[in-house]
Amino acid sequence: MLKSFLKTYKPYYKSNLNLAIPVVISQLGHTLVHTADSIIVGQYAGTVALAAVSLVNSVFMVVMMIGIGISYGLTPLIAQENGKKNYPECGKLLLNSLFINVLFGISLYIVMYFGSVYALDHLHQQPEVVAQAKPYLALLSISIIPLMVFLSFKQFAEGLGFTKQAMIITILGNIINVIIGITLVKGLFGIPPFGITGVGYSTLIDRCLMAVVMYIYVVKSHHFKLYISEFFAFQLNRFRIKRILKLGAPTAMQYAFEVSAFSGAAIMIGTLGAVEQAAHQVALNLASTTYMMASGIAAAATIKIGNSYGAKNFNKLRLSAISSYHIVLVFMGIMALLFVLLNQYLPRVFSKDILVINIAASLLLIAAVFQLFDGAQVVGLGILRGMGDVNIPTFITFLSYWILGLPVGYWLGIELKMGVYGVWIGLSSGLLATSILLYYRFNTISKSILKA
Repeated sequence: MLKSFLKTYKPYYKSNLNLAIPVVISQLGHTLVHTADSIIVGQYAGTVALAAVSLVNSVFMVVMMIGIGISYGLTPLIAQENGKKNYPECGKLLLNSLFINVLFGISLYIVMYFGSVYALDHLHQQPEVVAQAKPYLALLSISIIPLMVFLSFKQFAEGLGFTKQAMIITILGNIINVIIGITLVKGLFGIPPFGITGVGYSTLIDRCLMAVVMYIYVVKSHHFKLYISEFFAFQLNRFRIKRILKLGAPTAMQYAFEVSAFSGAAIMIGTLGAVEQAAHQVALNLASTTYMMASGIAAAATIKIGNSYGAKNFNKLRLSAISSYHIVLVFMGIMALLFVLLNQYLPRVFSKDILVINIAASLLLIAAVFQLFDGAQVVGLGILRGMGDVNIPTFITFLSYWILGLPVGYWLGIELKMGVYGVWIGLSSGLLATSILLYYRFNTISKSILKA
């Protein structure tokens, strides 16, 4: 029985992991920028500054995931056109995707900066936290524009199966971010201490450099000459823009519903106090790290499923999808075990405040419980995206997080006075519901395609 099982799925495990591992590391890089910011600020600027980072990042993560979601509209289309051997279309899609992403980047910057600065004064947060949050928010807001440029070329390359280069660029970018961040926050080499704004400058510089390097790689590499022949024709096309947005916009909404639920939770927790908010940020940073790694597995699944879907190889599609579920469940199970075993130690990387450490340690036990649900739901979204199915999954995420998860979190945390723990339990219920409903949809659709 086991031998037959392994014989069926082993080729897909190897193929999916070869594609997924660089994407996982690259995806992880997006979160590690904010994780590094939290560690640097928590160690060198104190609990109030860490709470300010939590407040800003809770807003920015929504914006960043909307941007990532929009950019994801390109990946399955590139994979499908490559599966059809329609190579010139890939370059045309890249140009139109770049236009969309830059436009969205500018729009997200305007909304985030002006809207969020106003909102910070009306969310009943600690005044000293808000005072430190505003300058950090201003710098982080503008970094979304170079990030969207980077994502345009990253998703194009990954859609064609070239994943290692974006990984390398992301790793180097994170190293630069840490070096500049520590230098500016602490004040080294004769530079006066910048405090929390130091990590804002380091993130902005890092993302600008990453955008430039990723662009140069794509336009200069011999791997893409066949594909980008039409990129420089500068032909914006309404039909291609609609194709990209048809997949990208619902994907952005899917990410937005989940991440905004956690951001809403951060604002809710902020009313309880700076210590609770800082502890939430510590635990959320760690949970976000595993989530982004799982989303790398999901992104690889989208590419594989898109290729199979474009080639109309539906049996391969289903086997590849199920193997992606297996991979993410094993990976997130290991992460859950680490959260349990190291829950008293991991928060110390972020903060020296014993109250923050103790609360965060307890939250990590809740995070350990929802790791499997979180991994299953993000891979489910990736698989369905590769099949071009995005609208119903978007409704599922809205229902699970905003109709179930957040209200339950408010009821347990605020009404029943369970505090930050009640809020996290509510969010876990949303993740559980999403994972079950998305798997049911994939199973139903894939079986119906095979029978047709």
